[in-house]
Amino acid sequence: MLKVDHLDVQYRDLQVLWDVSIEVGEGEIVALIGPNGTGKSTLIRAITGLIKPARGTITYGGILLNGKLPHEIVELGISMVPEGRRLFPRMTVLQNLEMGAFMKRARGNSLLVLDQVYEIFPALKGRTQQIAGSLSGGEQQMVAIARALMAQNRLLIIDEMSLGLSPLLVKTLFGIISSINKTGISILIVEQNVPMTLRTANRAYIIESGRIVGQGDARVLLESDHVKEAYLGMSSA
Repeated sequence: MLKVDHLDVQYRDLQVLWDVSIEVGEGEIVALIGPNGTGKSTLIRAITGLIKPARGTITYGGILLNGKLPHEIVELGISMVPEGRRLFPRMTVLQNLEMGAFMKRARGNSLLVLDQVYEIFPALKGRTQQIAGSLSGGEQQMVAIARALMAQNRLLIIDEMSLGLSPLLVKTLFGIISSINKTGISILIVEQNVPMTLRTANRAYIIESGRIVGQGDARVLLESDHVKEAYLGMSSA
């Protein structure tokens, strides 16, 4: 489905990613974990067309994404839930959701999808006319995910979903992500909540200092000495 091959990314003279390769298969939840400042968001920006790689290729469904504009990548089937939600704060919940269905392909079926979105996020149904900026952080995150679903795409990229949210709400959102995945939508999730992410994902990649340093079955990685020491504060002794 999504394939990143030997990607290098740099900002002017500063190289941020070195020889990064990842894949997301049909129907998978794939996690990308790593400390702050190690290139996670840079990789997402390259996949979504916000920055151009210096070397390597990005393909989706066999189509080369290198050189394509962000809206063209959305039209090909990739939706993004950005870090910080990036809602239109002065618009209503409904208006934000409608923005997710801006493509002609999505507009024709938007009312049906809107009903499906409200089934996933029932808390939003009673807030359709509420100004998005007045919602709680958790409700805003729900709107951000719901807006991405309105595009009716097959791959959902979620960047730092748990940032600033309570543990209980984070657990709820991860459960919703699992439910979304069961409808056939593939998910690439970039997260710092390592335990919850690895319990939810099928496979995972570990990125450190701009390089992939580990990959494999998510549950196996959760039990690895490296993850326990580096991300969970547990000694392998």
